[in-house]
Amino acid sequence: MKLTLSKANTQGRILSVSGDDHFMNRITSIGITEGTPFQTVKNDRKMPVLIYLRETLISLNRADAERIEVETV
Repeated sequence: MKLTLSKANTQGRILSVSGDDHFMNRITSIGITEGTPFQTVKNDRKMPVLIYLRETLISLNRADAERIEVETV
């Protein structure tokens, strides 16, 4: 499922990330890579998605979060 569909306070892992080279360089530089465990902190409609990943709280705009496939536990 897309990261934008994950519910608050759920844990999971990143399955895949897709996008152009610029997006991939930017997103991997902040630690979002395949296989990385994460926790969705907040996911309200029309607001950025907040995730906790690699001991860092990350805010992703919804367009970027749509490009990330995840599985929840």
